[in-house]
Amino acid sequence: MELVKQVIGQELDLFEKKFSDSVKGSNPLLDRIMRFIIKRKGKQMRPMFVFLSAKIAGDIKDKTYRAASLIELLHTATLVHDDVVDNAMLRRGFFSINALWKNKIAVLVGDYLLAKGLLLSLDNDDFEILKITSRAVKEMSEGELLQMEKARKLDIKEDIYFEIIRAKTASLLSSACAAGAYSATDDLQVSEHFRLFGEKVGIAFQIKDDLFDYGQDNVGKPTGIDIKEKKMTLPLIYTLNNADAATKRKIIYIVKNQNTDRKKVEEVIDTVNKSGGIQYATQKMNQYKEDALALLKQYPQTPARDAMESLVNYAIDRKY
Repeated sequence: MELVKQVIGQELDLFEKKFSDSVKGSNPLLDRIMRFIIKRKGKQMRPMFVFLSAKIAGDIKDKTYRAASLIELLHTATLVHDDVVDNAMLRRGFFSINALWKNKIAVLVGDYLLAKGLLLSLDNDDFEILKITSRAVKEMSEGELLQMEKARKLDIKEDIYFEIIRAKTASLLSSACAAGAYSATDDLQVSEHFRLFGEKVGIAFQIKDDLFDYGQDNVGKPTGIDIKEKKMTLPLIYTLNNADAATKRKIIYIVKNQNTDRKKVEEVIDTVNKSGGIQYATQKMNQYKEDALALLKQYPQTPARDAMESLVNYAIDRKY
């Protein structure tokens, strides 16, 4: 991440100020909540992808800052709404918006952030960037609903799994890269190239999250959360597809009916580890990462491209 900060550190600092200005509210309650959100923002990886995509494709412009703010506003809005849907009391180790201000206010805050993002683009005639990001929001919703539908029957095949994570997780990252490239070039072909790059990074990123659930790294949190939530991740799908009938029935029964029993969940994790599910998922993750880097290497080597490669490796090799 040091290389990323060297290449776009000044832009990220300026972005922080522009983003803070973009979320200011019109009443004390809203301002208090916005300050709370800004202080507890994450690593801001998506804005980094916006700026680096712009710098590789052309150069960073005012439109790039607006694109980064729009992506961050949409991302924050979806997190606020996700916490309401999941009834989550914590977000990044702090109380969530719904935990502090209840669900009704949290939903309205998410709506507010979404509206601010839309207006930021519309007021500046950034119609193509708004189109790019709006597709991502649509796909995120579709992916989440498809996952919910399939979780009831636990019948997700590998192709459906990839469709879910492409829509649910990779779409926002791919739109960040596409919007960044378009902001610098006004070229739809270049924007599509970066969209494909971001999609492959996003898929690899999600598979990495899947692997965390099986205790592949000491991430300081309990494993088996996806199993408890009946989420069909790639290591589990591979195991079910390659297990004998009796093992398959046993795993499905545990996931459906005994997913709160710690020992039973550990039994599933152990079976997945022994079946080769971890190795298979790791291989797929690395393939998507290499495919993404191959797309990136179609552009000349520059400090911005080196920083993007560093960011991709950080996103995939991270320990948490």
